[in-house]
Amino acid sequence: MATTEFGHTLRRWRDRVSPETAGLPTGGRRRAAGLRREELALLAGISVDYVTRLEQGRAANPSEQVVEALGRALRVSADEREHLFHVAGLVPPGQGTVPAYIPPSVQRMLDRLTGTPVAVSDASWTLLLANPMYTALMGEHHGRERNAVWRNFLGSGTRVRHTPQSVRKLEAAQVAGLRATANRYPADQRLRRLIAELRAGSDRFAELWESGVLDRHDAARKTIDHPRVGILTLDCDLLSVAGSDLRIMVYTAEPGTEDAERLALLAVLGTQTLVG
Repeated sequence: MATTEFGHTLRRWRDRVSPETAGLPTGGRRRAAGLRREELALLAGISVDYVTRLEQGRAANPSEQVVEALGRALRVSADEREHLFHVAGLVPPGQGTVPAYIPPSVQRMLDRLTGTPVAVSDASWTLLLANPMYTALMGEHHGRERNAVWRNFLGSGTRVRHTPQSVRKLEAAQVAGLRATANRYPADQRLRRLIAELRAGSDRFAELWESGVLDRHDAARKTIDHPRVGILTLDCDLLSVAGSDLRIMVYTAEPGTEDAERLALLAVLGTQTLVG
């Protein structure tokens, strides 16, 4: 059965990924060099129970999103990603759909930026991967909330402080960006469902969509109201990966400032939270 082979594959590939490779703490005694189930669950953003049931063949039909998340957590190559989809009984996403594959080189770059909040999103602004510092800074997002456009128009919003002018600019940039992505990937059904839901649920989104607004998401200084360390004003840079539509968002503080001190404090608090 495909789910049993999927479970065996997860178990084998989990054994070959060390905590250090995945950017996790390595304290305490370990029976194996690979990832524990709870560590894989943490990295993939799913429950430990679900990982257990998948490995034991007691859970069938994992979704495309779950397989994609597990593949990222396991640091798979492009060929291995395709194999993981096949043993899950799914067809790997093909041309015409928004790419969600993160190359190992990008993974390694994130691993080295342990003291810097970094996140990777796809072309539809769905969060694919965030390092612990980014999660400590911006909070955890699950389900629909992982899409920044959905979160800003229909969800809980963000910790970033906005003026009425900056909100309007952000909304226009997000709608314009989503329209451009839809034009590049017309066969992506998930993207079409997202846009339909936004148009139906938000009058503001529908208005901007119908207007054909054109704008761009630029780098900026952002003020973040953090519940534990207070207010931080950080530079936010948006990087692209050659040959990919991945978007890498990086937050940094000017050295020697109170913002840099608060970011350093957040690194300690975030690590404590992760270990605990």
